[in-house]
Order: sequence, then structure tokens, then C-alpha cells
Amino acid sequence: MDFSRLQASSKIGEDWVYPQPPCLNFGWLEVDRDPAHRIYWEEYGNPAGEPVMFLHGGPGGACAPVMARFFDPKRYRVILFDQRGCGKSEPTVASAGPVVALAKNTTADLIGDIEKLRDKLEIGGPMHVFGGSWGSTLAMAYAIQHPAHTASLILRGIFLGAPEDLLYLYQGNAATWEQDPYGLTEPGAYMKYPAEWAELLSVLTPEERKDVMKSYKAIFDMVPTTEAEKERQLKAALTWSLWEGVISNMIPETADTGKFGEADFALSFAQIEAHYFANELFIPAGHFFDHIDVLASIPVHIVHGRFDEVCPLTQASRLAQALRDAASEPATYIVTNAGHSAMERENALALTAIMDGLPRLGES
Repeated sequence: MDFSRLQASSKIGEDWVYPQPPCLNFGWLEVDRDPAHRIYWEEYGNPAGEPVMFLHGGPGGACAPVMARFFDPKRYRVILFDQRGCGKSEPTVASAGPVVALAKNTTADLIGDIEKLRDKLEIGGPMHVFGGSWGSTLAMAYAIQHPAHTASLILRGIFLGAPEDLLYLYQGNAATWEQDPYGLTEPGAYMKYPAEWAELLSVLTPEERKDVMKSYKAIFDMVPTTEAEKERQLKAALTWSLWEGVISNMIPETADTGKFGEADFALSFAQIEAHYFANELFIPAGHFFDHIDVLASIPVHIVHGRFDEVCPLTQASRLAQALRDAASEPATYIVTNAGHSAMERENALALTAIMDGLPRLGES
């Protein structure tokens, strides 16, 4: 029996509202020394339009030109940039190794980079800050530190980064998987993606599976001295990267893994993520809720996929409730019939609709 018509991609495909705009300008900005960090940036849309600072996911995910398609190119001036250590920024983990690329690579450093990029591009007033997944985390952290520069927050796939959020994604039933791979001993993304979960755990020994994130971090921190160690480190990076890349889509794109299956991307992406996760995102516990009054003073627009297994909907629910408790209903709260990725059709269309409906900067 032919089942091919029963499964179709959940990605946006040809349904974008706006065409791909041309890149107006690009460059590298030196943001640090010893070691030097240069971040790569691109500009799209209307040079005189309302500024939008786009914050990509990961950490370590990097930007792509398609990310400018959420925005009306006649209205918005869209800034894409690759965060430290990834994409076209320099140095990357893949090119220079983790010791160099992860030095001075913290949330505070990334917030500082946004401010330096604002100055470079002469963005004097408030701007829209748009971020998904880790980008939502960074957007909120930036807004708390620089509320006067944040006209609105447009957040997709809320990631709060609490210990339970990471355990859901990376630990699940790993400790008992060897004895009972399909046992539902703990909540986790493995329940929806058992084959991909088996791949993630295949890199580790049963003992290492007792703490998946710690064990992967140890592999990434290893300085390979043999070809076998080098191969294991690359396999670990690719497996880590593919786990998140595949489960980000409600309908997994197993035949086309895109950038997540590319060695250089995976080496940077996996090692930057493990670096941030091992350091609790370089954000104090409870930071967003301790400063919910600041976030409540800014219009917060939330889009979250009901079927998101990377960042389950409970994370958006916690944020929305905290805003309500601070007497500030989210300006928008849309739960889509989609997964995690911004490129899921329902997520992409909801985000574009929000941007089209925002009050113009300067209007009361």
C-alpha cells in the first residue's frame, strides 16, 4: 500500500506572505579582543523603516536570509546577525576550537554585542526585538537590561531554560533506556521521537546515559589525541545537532536534515549549546520572573506550537501566567497547530501576522 500521500511537510514552503528581500548591507563588527570576536550581520528591508533586531536560536544556531521573510520589507529595517562562535561570525568553534570560540561567550557578552551593533547601525531609538527558542531567552534578557531600547518583544517557542526544561529535552528515560527503551519512566521528548532518541543515546555508554548533557559536554571538551577520539567527537556533535533539528518539526524532515547534518554547523551548534546549558545559560535562576515587572512594561507577543517538543508549551504558559500575575496580559498569545521551528507554516504565518499588526513606532 502506498502511504506517501499521508505525510506532507509541515514547513512553510511557498506560503510566505512576503518574497525574499535582497540583502542591503552586510559586514563584520569587532565586539571583543583577547580573544577577538567579530560578529557577522546583514540588513534587509527598508533602510528608513522601523528597526527589528532578529535573535536566532540555539545558542549557536546562526541566521539565514530566509529569516527576513517574516517582515514587510517596505515597513521594517531587519537586522540579522550571527551570535559569537557560530555562523559567519569569527572565530567559530569549528574553525578555531572551543577553547577560543567559547571564551567570552556568555549571555552578558551577547547582550553587549546587540548594543554595539545598534551603535554601529545608528539605531538610536527603540526597536522591535524578535527571537525564537534561545532567541526568545536572549530577547527577554536583553529587554530586562535595556527596556528603553525595546519597543516590543515578539517571541516564538518560549525557552525559559529551567532545569526541568532541559531534562525534558535531553534526559528523559535515558538512565533506564538500556533495560527498557520504551518505558515511560520520566516525561520527555523521547516519547514522540523514539528512533531519534535511540540515535542520541547510541553515542553514550549505559553509565554515561545517567547524565546525558554532562556526558556529551565531556566528549565536546575532550582534546582528541587519536583518530577514533576525533571521530567520536564529530559523531557526538552531529548526533546532538540532528536530534534537535529533526524534532523541531511536527513532521520530522528525516530525508532532508539541512544545516543540522553539516559537520561545521554541528560542531559549533552542539558545543555552544552544551557550553550554555552546562552554565545554566549564564542567567540567574528565576531571572525572568524576578524581573517580570520590566517585561510587563513592554508589549509581549507570544507564538508557541502546541506540538513543540523542543520547548513544550508549558514554558509559554508559565511566562503568560507570570505576565498576567503582574497585571499585564500578553499583547498577543497564539498557540499554533505546529511544532517548534519558526519555519513551520502555522508559526511563520502567525509571526508575520503579528508584525503586520504592530502599532507603528511613534504612534500612541
